[in-house]
Amino acid sequence: MFFFIDIYMKKAIVIGAGFGGMAAAIRLRKKGYKVEIVDRCNNLGGRAQVFNVNGFRHDAGPTLITAPFLFKELFQLYNKNINEYLTFVPLNPWYRFVFDDHTIFDYEQSLDSTIENIRKISPRDAANYPKMLKASKDIYDIAFEKLSHIPFHSFLFMCKQIPTLLKFKSHKSVYSFVSKFLSNDKLRRAFSIPPLLVGGNPFTTTCIYSLIHYLERAHGVYFAMGGTGKIVLELTKLLESIGVSVRLNTTIERIKIDNSRISELIDSHGKVHKADVYVSNMDPLHLYKNLINQEINPSIFFKKNFSKTSMGLFVLFFGTKKRYENVQHHTIIFGKEYKKLLKKIFKGNELPYDISIYLHRPTATDRSFAPKNCDSFYALVPVPNLKANINWHTSGNAFKDHVIKVLSDKILFDLENNIVEEFYMSPKSFQDNYLSHQGSGFSIAPYFTQSAWFRFHNKSEIIKNLYLVGAGTHPGAGIPGVLSSAKVLERVL
Repeated sequence: MFFFIDIYMKKAIVIGAGFGGMAAAIRLRKKGYKVEIVDRCNNLGGRAQVFNVNGFRHDAGPTLITAPFLFKELFQLYNKNINEYLTFVPLNPWYRFVFDDHTIFDYEQSLDSTIENIRKISPRDAANYPKMLKASKDIYDIAFEKLSHIPFHSFLFMCKQIPTLLKFKSHKSVYSFVSKFLSNDKLRRAFSIPPLLVGGNPFTTTCIYSLIHYLERAHGVYFAMGGTGKIVLELTKLLESIGVSVRLNTTIERIKIDNSRISELIDSHGKVHKADVYVSNMDPLHLYKNLINQEINPSIFFKKNFSKTSMGLFVLFFGTKKRYENVQHHTIIFGKEYKKLLKKIFKGNELPYDISIYLHRPTATDRSFAPKNCDSFYALVPVPNLKANINWHTSGNAFKDHVIKVLSDKILFDLENNIVEEFYMSPKSFQDNYLSHQGSGFSIAPYFTQSAWFRFHNKSEIIKNLYLVGAGTHPGAGIPGVLSSAKVLERVL
């Protein structure tokens, strides 16, 4: 019987195994497809790879979970209880913000505690913060709850959303949204930072992304014990248990198209892959610029040639031979500049000197990430992507040393004498390892004119049996976004 089903069920090939690709494979299998995943990395997970170096473990990709119910849904499809596979631990504080004058602001799990921490900086803003949260909820209720899993293939459907978009003034930026409620510069910085976590400049990213404030408040901020790599491991087991086949260390190098349909894929080993439908979890700019040589419609032509990519990322991984007990799980360290820094990151051609850093210390929650009496760290610095033409072969080590000095001066005191096993990834690494166009950290930047219908569609505009999931397609980057893109897939197949 199973042999009969294997012969006659439709086949789907998923190209790329980030969270969007894995979620797509799980959902496709539930819909009755025979599914194969092809990925160029050593393990599933896409950018969520894991590095193990002499007892220190590092998650290379996402480091926090803000919508665990989206993972829960994937296990529930097969009547499995996610709690038997993963343990999500609520963090507190969610983030610690450290400013250049050494002021500290803790963004906490408790709403009352957060408001009290705001009051210490600005009593006026403490009174207005609940108003900002209410406005964020209004956007969340529409943009996330009702539209994040809905296809935006129809321009008419997009037009029907215009009254709502006008109501939310979605053409305005996240920073403008925050500034409407908060007057203190430090608090404006802290609460406008979320777009950077999905690849956008707070001064240009549509205020639709202000929904992140309520998303966090509604569902919390968590760490998965064992790290993001543990999530990938359990999803890998789930994929195996439901019969999804996986081919790793394999890059799709050619796509053959006949009559506006993909007829076959050719990989880096010369092997031919054929299916009924194909799902790309690749960067759509790489897909359309390098693999699909097809006459294109105006929409794809514009997106292919004029899309603006996110900033690049410099990520320093390191261990320390001592524990920094006072450093929180998530810390965001601001430099003196903010708007000027962001301009340098998104439009500049040189590495900034006055940097801001997102510091991840998983050993604050899970000591298995480092040897006894040691810490494991990940320091992420937004930098210009490869469009800036920075030579990372000559600049990388010097910039690494600069990051270490800033960390040592501001939060990890005497780091130079305690750091061990350090290595880094640059935008060049993102281009080489993940085929990310221009080495961008998050694919297409989340401008209003690059969101919803204006973003690459989940059902290809030009190839009849091609579908897209992941950061560069609707609804956008970040774990909630890419997992939701796989839910869109269910509606268009």
